[in-house]
Amino acid sequence: MKLDVRNVTVRAGQATLVSDASFSVSPGEFVGLIGPNGAGKSTLLKSVVGIRPRDAGEVTIDGKPIGEFAPRERARRLAFLPQERRIEWRLPARDVVMLGRYPHHSGFGGATDADREAVTDAIARVDAAGVEDRPAAVLSAGEKTRVLLARALAVRAPILLADEPIAALDPYHQLHVMEILRDEARAGRAILVVLHDLMLASRFMDRLILMSAGAIAAEGRPADVLSDERLRSVYRIGALRGEQGGIPWLSPWSRAGPPA
Repeated sequence: MKLDVRNVTVRAGQATLVSDASFSVSPGEFVGLIGPNGAGKSTLLKSVVGIRPRDAGEVTIDGKPIGEFAPRERARRLAFLPQERRIEWRLPARDVVMLGRYPHHSGFGGATDADREAVTDAIARVDAAGVEDRPAAVLSAGEKTRVLLARALAVRAPILLADEPIAALDPYHQLHVMEILRDEARAGRAILVVLHDLMLASRFMDRLILMSAGAIAAEGRPADVLSDERLRSVYRIGALRGEQGGIPWLSPWSRAGPPA
């Protein structure tokens, strides 16, 4: 399924947080939404999902406005990992992951074999089998991140939106999560991720959408979007660059002032 965002604007009082943003994510694409703090990335993502009201614009899934889907129907098509990682429930972590199967239930029946298979697979994929029986509320920040990602994966939705899915993770699990999301895209899903790590963005993403001051400043291949000029003007940094196995990478290296 294809996600289309057209001319989305979000305001808070007199302030415009997102201005006339348009982009698409097609099946099989792994797309990164990047930009400095306060650029409007999370606000845009929440407006796409419907958590944050839009002042203008439209979001469609395969051409149908997202607001025309019934809540369960929409949740079966679009899974969302929010930036907030709070888990208040004393449920075992496995039961939290099982909540991802809720959109597939139409009555009061218990978990099906398909539910249990999806949950077990998601837990294994995020390397959370060792914590699945522990109360989710007492897990570390990184463990909660992986459990909540597993919940999103368990939905098995054709579109997945994730807001900073590698936050609070150690380097091993950061790489692991990026590999998981890339594999989800290669399996035919449309994946859109908010990310701050420019090295991982340059290495893993098919395409980047760069936001600055609430607007989309650039969109395209990582090598094109992350030019030295844009890194300086948008991020105010300089970077080191290299290539490994034919894949270009960059690493933020120095702070820089705005262009003259």
